[in-house]
Amino acid sequence: MKADVIKLDAKKAGSVELSDAIFGLEPRADILQRMVRYQLAKRQAGTHKVKMRSETSYSTKKIYRQKGTGGARHGDRNAPIFRKGGVYKGPTPRSHAHQLTKKFRALGLKHALSAKVAAGELVILDSAELKEAKTKTLAKAIKDLGWKRTLVIDGAEVNENFAMAARNIDSVDVLPSIGANVYDILRRDTLVLTKAGVEALEARLK
Repeated sequence: MKADVIKLDAKKAGSVELSDAIFGLEPRADILQRMVRYQLAKRQAGTHKVKMRSETSYSTKKIYRQKGTGGARHGDRNAPIFRKGGVYKGPTPRSHAHQLTKKFRALGLKHALSAKVAAGELVILDSAELKEAKTKTLAKAIKDLGWKRTLVIDGAEVNENFAMAARNIDSVDVLPSIGANVYDILRRDTLVLTKAGVEALEARLK
C-alpha cells in the first residue's frame, strides 16, 4: 500500500510503499491483548513482601505448657493465629513475567502497526530532525499538525536535537526503531514513523 509522506512543516514530501504483510493485516484484539499483558507483567516490580513466621519479632519460647491449661495447644507467639504473628503463605518477591515466543511477539507488533493504519492514526514523516534543540519550535510544529498524544519512531538512531526538544513535551514520546513495542504504540493517539523508521521496522519484521 502507498502512504503519503510529509515534513514537519506539513508540506508534502512524496509517498512511500508500505508492506501489506506488516501494515495491512486485519488487527486481532486477542493478540494485542496478550502482548500488552506480556509487557505489563514483565515490567511489574514484584517486590511485595510480608513477614513469615521466622521473621516476626516475638520470642520463640513456648507460651505455656502443652497440657493442663484447658486452652488450645500453642507453640510461640509468632504463629499466624496470633495478632502480629507471621503470615501464612503470604506474597514474597517474585517475577511476574511470562513467556511468549519470538514469532508471536513479532506478530503482535505487526498487528499493532496495522491497527494504527486501520484507524487512520499513522503518519509518515520525511525525517525527525531539527537544526536546534528548541522545544518551542517543535511544540509549535506539532500543534500546527494537530498531533495529540504522539509516539515518534525513528530509524536506528534518533536525532539528538529532536530528542532533546521532545523531552520537555508531555504528549510526545520518541523511540528508535529497536524500541518499537505494542504497548507504547497502542497507548498513543498518533503514531509517527519516519521513512528511516519504516525501513528499519520492515527489515526487523521480515
